[in-house]
Amino acid sequence: MRDAARAPLAQNRGMEIYQLKTFIAVAAEGNLTRAAERVFTSPPAVSAQLKSLEDELGVRLFDRTPRGMALTAAGRRLLAEAQRTLAAAQAMQTAAAQIRGQARGVVRMGTVSDPISLRLGEVFVHLAERHPQVALQLQQGLSVRTVQAVRRGELDCAYVLDEHEQLDDLELLRLAPIEIAVVLPPAAADPPATIDELTRRPWVTTPSDCGLRLQLEALFRSVGRELPQGSMADSEAAVGGMVASGLGAGLMRHDQALELERRGQGIVWPGWRGQTWLCWVGPAAAPEVAAVSAVRDAVVQAWAAAPQPGLRRP
Repeated sequence: MRDAARAPLAQNRGMEIYQLKTFIAVAAEGNLTRAAERVFTSPPAVSAQLKSLEDELGVRLFDRTPRGMALTAAGRRLLAEAQRTLAAAQAMQTAAAQIRGQARGVVRMGTVSDPISLRLGEVFVHLAERHPQVALQLQQGLSVRTVQAVRRGELDCAYVLDEHEQLDDLELLRLAPIEIAVVLPPAAADPPATIDELTRRPWVTTPSDCGLRLQLEALFRSVGRELPQGSMADSEAAVGGMVASGLGAGLMRHDQALELERRGQGIVWPGWRGQTWLCWVGPAAAPEVAAVSAVRDAVVQAWAAAPQPGLRRP
């Protein structure tokens, strides 16, 4: 068996920092009761922690004597390693605290005008826990317009609906796929049988800087037709209201279209589905801006996902 006294303590995977604290406390006090007071636990717990550490290392650290706890030769050799290991762990915690302290300031984040489930509550919780000096201000807007605002520096980052694989000058983080559906007015007794027939019906469109507009244009291009002029809504809620009023068909997120149908205010057309992405965008140098980087990390944690393909830093 390799001499455990020569093995760096950090290599013992089952070891815990609290065990090292207990080891050091017993070595300093020479007494289980006083050591227990020093590490805020009970003498039986200290004894159990020492036993577990000795089993992990494969050596006896102390001799139990009438006068108290005396370090063995192996214990004396390992004590310095334990002190260095504990000091390194504390230094790491201190460095992390300093890094957290650097993240401060106001971050202006855009959101889509009719927020999907953006998990903003979780984002605020993560920020409060790790970066309490970062203040997040939300501004709603249309996706394309919001991306332009980030480019101009009018916003620091944003949630957007975007289907692009990359934005060359921005960091793009895909969070979740979003299914898009066609919803017809509730009085549509004769739903169209084909996309060609569908595109000949009256439509409620959205502005050119709305993420859903790209999907709508692609739908019309698939049958060689340009999107006609007609009724226009500047938000998904407005699209739903105009469809429910019978002004024409419209595009909505599938979950919202189903809700409109459930309320008897629309009919989801089964012949077409589109997809876009809910994304977070920010400046390519976001990691260099501590507060924006803190928001980005909080968004990633809120969505419990690593960056998806589509993340680009030039």
